Amino acid sequence: MRIAFLTAPEGVEQVELTDPWKAAEDAGHEPVLVSTRSGEIQAFNHLDKADTFPVQEVVGDASADSFDGLVLPGGVANPDFLRMDDKAVAFVRDFFEQGRPVAAICHAPWTLIEADVVRGRVLTSWPSLRTDLRNAGATWVDEQVKVCDHGSNKLVTSRKPDDLKAFCETFLEVFTAERAS
Repeated sequence: MRIAFLTAPEGVEQVELTDPWKAAEDAGHEPVLVSTRSGEIQAFNHLDKADTFPVQEVVGDASADSFDGLVLPGGVANPDFLRMDDKAVAFVRDFFEQGRPVAAICHAPWTLIEADVVRGRVLTSWPSLRTDLRNAGATWVDEQVKVCDHGSNKLVTSRKPDDLKAFCETFLEVFTAERAS
């Protein structure tokens, strides 16, 4: 499977990018780093700068139909930047419109809210997004990982870095099952 990992040029929580990326690679899939600008992204360990990673595709040139699924890592700044970029929001929305699976962790559902794809869905996130998600028409649950199939696609969400093991196992199972169907 070819899996898009969408991040802003800076602000992604490094472990929420690298753990799912490694899980996808270890399962024999092709993760692709997509961002709003070419060059490199700057990851963070909470509020401290961490490593940089090369951008493989720019969101304005990328198409959801060239991917089997989408992973949205968190970090506080990352989804805040993404939700202000019309092309990034449209890219995310396209996965839902095409029925392709999406996985989002921590603060990443902010981008889903901006894409207007959470109404009627059940998901989890970092707890501070609970009110934002409810106001956008979603049902928020406090669970390690939540799979929602009440919509055009499967949506996998998790709360925080401590949930990464379950998040990675679940999104890979869901993405694989969706590709097989």
